[in-house]
Amino acid sequence: MTHRILILGGTTEARQLAGKLAARASVTLSLAGRTESPVAQGVPVRSGGFGGADGLAAYLRETRTDLLIDATHPYAARISANAAQAARMAGVPILALRRPGWEPVEGDRWTDVDTVDDAVQALGAAPRRVFLALGRQEVGAFDAAPQHHYLIRSVDPVEPKLAVPDATYLLARGPFREDDERALLETHRIEFVVSKNSGGGATYGKIAAARVLRVNVVMVQRPDLPDVPSAETVEVLAALVDKFGIDHFVGPAAERGV
Repeated sequence: MTHRILILGGTTEARQLAGKLAARASVTLSLAGRTESPVAQGVPVRSGGFGGADGLAAYLRETRTDLLIDATHPYAARISANAAQAARMAGVPILALRRPGWEPVEGDRWTDVDTVDDAVQALGAAPRRVFLALGRQEVGAFDAAPQHHYLIRSVDPVEPKLAVPDATYLLARGPFREDDERALLETHRIEFVVSKNSGGGATYGKIAAARVLRVNVVMVQRPDLPDVPSAETVEVLAALVDKFGIDHFVGPAAERGV
């Protein structure tokens, strides 16, 4: 019997996991559709939302999905909540792939904040040169602080652009090397980096570069996510599926965790 796995993606790890599991099961990768030109995938892809938890639960039932894997971005709290609720409603086991966050080390100059709005306030009233490495959906909050110069990097164009007098836009897709990030910060004379604590190595270069250059980092902390069985790496999650088999995660085993 071929099991069906639905992976909720949007991260590099989701694509890697889909490739690993494709030889073991029928895998579909779901993308939210927020990136205009997503990286090519090696398995069937479904784009767009499901219509909340109810819609996702209906999809799981209709497709007779055997296992749901939440491999979304660590800040996709609503999607993760909907996934956990839909799995319960449909009676489908769920696993999560959750990469660990970054931890400050000696030399880091972090200010931890809970939200992007808090990050705006953390920049202060005096004009600063700020690198926004947040993604295009969050940068609109900085309209509230037009006194700063902003360098804004995103995969897709920011539309509408910020209603501020001084902003530079950069289109780029990671991974980003530390040396390149250091050059970027120096060229634009950046004083503050605003970042989410995404974890992983692909975007850590800016954090390491800020440390070397003694640039301040305003770090937006991760939201609370549902308590479901999880693994920190693609390798560990794939190994769990291999070791126990998908049937292990059905019923009481899914509730206990692994």
